[in-house]
Amino acid sequence: MPAASCYSDRRQRLMHTLGSGIVLIPTAPERPRNGDSHYPYRFDSTFYYLTGFEEPEALLVLLPAQGVSILFCRDKNPEREIWEGFHYGPEAARTTFGFDQAYAITSLDQRLPDLLADHATLHYTLGKQPALDSRVLGWLDVVRSRARIGVTAPSSISDVSLVTAEMRLIKDATEIDLMRRAGQISAQAHCRAMQATRPGQYEYQIEADILHTFGQHGARSPAYETIVAGGSNACVLHYVGNRAVLKAGDLLLIDAGCELGGYAGDITRTFPVNGTFSGEQRAVYDIVLAAHHAAIAALKPDVAWSVPADAALHCLVQGLIDLGLLKGSVDGNIESEAYRQFYMHRIGHWLGLDVHDVGAYKQAGAWRPFAAGMVTTVEPGLYLRPADNVPARFAGIGVRIEDDVLLTATGCEVLTADVPNAADEIEALMRG
Repeated sequence: MPAASCYSDRRQRLMHTLGSGIVLIPTAPERPRNGDSHYPYRFDSTFYYLTGFEEPEALLVLLPAQGVSILFCRDKNPEREIWEGFHYGPEAARTTFGFDQAYAITSLDQRLPDLLADHATLHYTLGKQPALDSRVLGWLDVVRSRARIGVTAPSSISDVSLVTAEMRLIKDATEIDLMRRAGQISAQAHCRAMQATRPGQYEYQIEADILHTFGQHGARSPAYETIVAGGSNACVLHYVGNRAVLKAGDLLLIDAGCELGGYAGDITRTFPVNGTFSGEQRAVYDIVLAAHHAAIAALKPDVAWSVPADAALHCLVQGLIDLGLLKGSVDGNIESEAYRQFYMHRIGHWLGLDVHDVGAYKQAGAWRPFAAGMVTTVEPGLYLRPADNVPARFAGIGVRIEDDVLLTATGCEVLTADVPNAADEIEALMRG
């Protein structure tokens, strides 16, 4: 676990930015699966970013004007711990995670009206947890009922997630270390998958190899549902059935990344099930790889988000023209969006505590510039679904190549470079 000081520093930065009011940030609720079983618990990303606290039933309260942070969490309960294991309880949580105050979560209704009193603004994100929204509105009503004795309630509610998203977009050293390691573990899993794949296996068997590698290196959870898509399944962007038989002569697209310390890895590789690209597969693959290289070459601070996207798109469209799948000029096909039959998603997304992480892509209507500390994926692809204008030799080929890229002061660092993406290197790894 990172040092508690990194979470305290983030809370102080948030309070300094807001200046006044009161902040409420809850963690995620537990989710029932069926019967007496719950889905594996995963904290709210912003709550964790500011606290480092992983237990459910918790709420962070910040008082920016006083610089005070307060945690509400489960009380110590020895009987419950027999069933569920260790819980910090308020006092241990306060000292371990550096809060100024900590109280039992059962005292919220008693304490929150007093904390809300005489603040002009409540910084809180409505709509994420309707049950908590109702309680918050009830606490505000309690404060309003005290108006005759001179107590005022917050007159406005401001969405604090707009501020925390911008904070989370720029990763600090602690986050970068975790993301670099998550990228390395994810890369090891992809390498294992390439070496393990043989015709006749099922997609889910390769998925099992990936998850095994994650767990062997301390990442017990995938960052998202793993995609193992053989043959034409690769043309379904979010295919997660993972039940088909892998056939010689098909490609296998794997989109998989681990979660480590809350942070996501996210890698896609596409390779031949039998270890050797066919001529058509190699032709499509090399176009996507050229687009991937072009995008990464364009990634540097102060460059607009659209620049690497445009660099990749030009490569993809030119390649489609060269294959005879598009007619006319590159600019004409981009203007008409004819390419969207074969490439229908963006070049990438922010990455961090969420696999599709927070942070705006545009500011005041313009694509925002990259800055050191941002982490983005780069993932061009081509998906040649059967159609009248797609020759049979290309039909069903789906290729995507994705890496995680950290923006540095002078350029960028590929965090997932430990797994090869050149076709010759992939074939060599599979032979080995």
